[in-house]
Amino acid sequence: MAAPQTLPHGAWPSPITSELITRSAAALGEVWPIGDAVWWSELRPEEGGRVVLVRRAADGTVTDALPEGYSARTRVHEYGGAAWWPGPDGSVVFANWDDQRLYLLRDGAAEPITPASPAAVPHGWRFADGRVIPHHERYSVCVRELHDDDLPEARNEIVAVSHDGEEHVVVLASGPDFVAAPRPSPDGRYLAWISWDHPAMPWDGTRLWVGELGYEDEQLVVHDARVVAGGDQESVIQPEWSPDGRLHYVSDGSNWWNVHAFETEGRPHGDATVHGVEAEVGVPAWQFGQSRYGFARDGRVVATWTTPDGAVLATFDDPVTHDAHVIELEGEPASTLASLRVVGERVLAIAASPVSEPLVVSLDLAPLDPRHEVLRPARDLGIDRSWYSVPRHVSFPCGDGHDSHAWYYPPVNPDVTAPVGEKPPLIVLSHGGPTGASGPELTLGIQYWTSRGFAVVDVNYGGSTGYGRAYRRRLDGRWGIVDVNDCICAARFLADYDEVDGERLLIRGGSAGGFTTLAALTSTELFAAGTSRYGVADLAALAADTHKFESRYLDTLVGPYPEAESIYAERSPINHTDELSCPLLLLQGAEDEIVPPAQSEQMAAALDAKGIPYAYVLFEGEQHGFRRAENIRRSIDLELAFYARVLGFEVAGGAEPLELHHEEALKR
Repeated sequence: MAAPQTLPHGAWPSPITSELITRSAAALGEVWPIGDAVWWSELRPEEGGRVVLVRRAADGTVTDALPEGYSARTRVHEYGGAAWWPGPDGSVVFANWDDQRLYLLRDGAAEPITPASPAAVPHGWRFADGRVIPHHERYSVCVRELHDDDLPEARNEIVAVSHDGEEHVVVLASGPDFVAAPRPSPDGRYLAWISWDHPAMPWDGTRLWVGELGYEDEQLVVHDARVVAGGDQESVIQPEWSPDGRLHYVSDGSNWWNVHAFETEGRPHGDATVHGVEAEVGVPAWQFGQSRYGFARDGRVVATWTTPDGAVLATFDDPVTHDAHVIELEGEPASTLASLRVVGERVLAIAASPVSEPLVVSLDLAPLDPRHEVLRPARDLGIDRSWYSVPRHVSFPCGDGHDSHAWYYPPVNPDVTAPVGEKPPLIVLSHGGPTGASGPELTLGIQYWTSRGFAVVDVNYGGSTGYGRAYRRRLDGRWGIVDVNDCICAARFLADYDEVDGERLLIRGGSAGGFTTLAALTSTELFAAGTSRYGVADLAALAADTHKFESRYLDTLVGPYPEAESIYAERSPINHTDELSCPLLLLQGAEDEIVPPAQSEQMAAALDAKGIPYAYVLFEGEQHGFRRAENIRRSIDLELAFYARVLGFEVAGGAEPLELHHEEALKR
């Protein structure tokens, strides 16, 4: 074997290229058992971000099930999710991206079952998160988001949609600002759903409703609806009915999102028992349809949660007794189990680990065993695992009496060593949300950097999910403070321990993480450069110009607007560009309706006026988050070229052309 060559950090050649990141890539969505087959969805960048439904037959044959020209993706809440579900008699109901109508997919043909949106309001009728109603199989019950120029804002409601092609839609529940998760009972007698109102988000406070299903004048209706759980200070999510008709749900009333079960059969009332663990079974409902528990054939609850040691799968026999295992993939603990479905004694899920991209697995509950069958393997990347940086979980103090948390990835490249005494530059990742979380699953977008000689720290700052409700609430009223401090503390923590070069600290983030990035760069001189991907620069502009789902989110994170206008001004990076002294890369989607391009354009204009080195790149055809392969590749390579110019190293194989304004200032 040839001896490793010695090269400065950042200049290391790597087989993990932007082309590899997107080649045959597919972000896995939901998994469903339908008949004797298993279905899942794949978002494919190489097909322009199209979401395809894939079917694996009982004999192992895998085929694309969605006809060409269709994409199973919904615009409800803009973030979507749960855009398809099992229909009657082995069919599938799905929302099509181009027109947002619901279609019935049967025998390879798709037929619309909801009306077209009015021509004056394209995509005005949007649907998501449905289920077929047992004993009323003519209908799916789902969420509809109705946009109309005559409405002050979009209206969200629970509707029943007929499958018979008559384009018949019946409103079952309306009134609250938001609704989600309509779930009919197994006998078709009851319907459960959750709701919440401005300014709450679904991880702040929701209510669980139950009503009786019936008919009036031959039309399906819900009557005698009432709230049975939840409130302003309790987040209730993922209601599900067990096979024997007991209603379950996930609540964070104990600080942890845990599974609760009503004691009585049929319509719930009375006290609830708790399947209690000091861990989060639930996740924030940024998208519809996320599933972290289900029921075995005998009624046992089957749940998953994530710990620093790996993803746990557990079966509960009673509130305090459970059989739990950490699941392994490719010899490493799985980091996540998502879209969990239970079929008899079998669990289906999307799993990932630090050395495996997401794949679809099947696990056996009899007995519960960490071994698994792979139904949909990860991509064959042709890369030895010696190239992967396996992260370690780190906790560090940050001056407010709390420990904060992150995942630290050291640089790894089996073919290269760094010059003696040279410490790696550090990239600080600030995730989106901000009520999101970073996990240690294999992400080529991180390995791209570590294999080139960068260290990466993925920060779960205060407000992140996974550490309990109290940790999430640390961000209330303090967005732009707690998250920024935690990112700064993470960088200093690693620099103080001599893991990284404290003079070459970088920070990057997208959306809410872009705001954290911009806020950090305008409040400290710690960082040498930063990258904002569709990040928020002006909080007041965001409050005035965003979609319904997040239109009052800042009430909690910052304060009510316009009453707290002075706080918005103080926290907005656009108002502190005089304190910005390092180069900045701005990447933005031209069709972004969540953080419109005006936000990045304002920041670019301020940088230009001050003469600070910057680049602003607008990507046509992209919404909030890049989905097209060519744009994903270019954005990654532009960022590497940007850091090379700032830090002064040569990109192995040549850098992507980048127009860097005021580059002469780098020499000063």
